[in-house]
Amino acid sequence: MPPVPAHADPHRPHLHGHGHAHAHHHSHAEGERHPAARPGFSLLRLSAVQRLAIALPLAALLWAAALAVIWGGA
Repeated sequence: MPPVPAHADPHRPHLHGHGHAHAHHHSHAEGERHPAARPGFSLLRLSAVQRLAIALPLAALLWAAALAVIWGGA
């Protein structure tokens, strides 16, 4: 079996001449916690009235499409 290359083993130092920049941006100071994540949009977080405001027009559109097909309008 061939030897494992130096770059494939994370416990061995890099033996090549170029540097690696592993720095990345942090939105908090060193030693502080990450800021709380902002939750994304979810239908489950909407109130019942908001969900009905979305569902009723969609249901009306589906009924209109179904009736148009039944009556030969589409």
